[in-house]
Amino acid sequence: MLRQCTRPDVAYALSVSSRYQACARKAHWTAVKTVPKYLRRTKDMFLFYESGELILESDIDASFQSDDDDAKSQSGFVFKRNGGVVAWKSSK
Repeated sequence: MLRQCTRPDVAYALSVSSRYQACARKAHWTAVKTVPKYLRRTKDMFLFYESGELILESDIDASFQSDDDDAKSQSGFVFKRNGGVVAWKSSK
């Protein structure tokens, strides 16, 4: 349920910061603390879906072993309805 209600901009920040949970340093903790501040500043932002003709779009991307630290590949997709994001996923 949380993933369905999360804004894509926040989901990305949390995904990147979650990579350092096992060995977080002060710099990582400082970066994580900026997320609630960002949420407070952007609380009036929301996803907007235009009315009219139904237009579906998708973007898909993948990379092969793009992370030098763990040599894993990254892939992801985003589906949009009339310009508004309705589904997305990014994974290693």
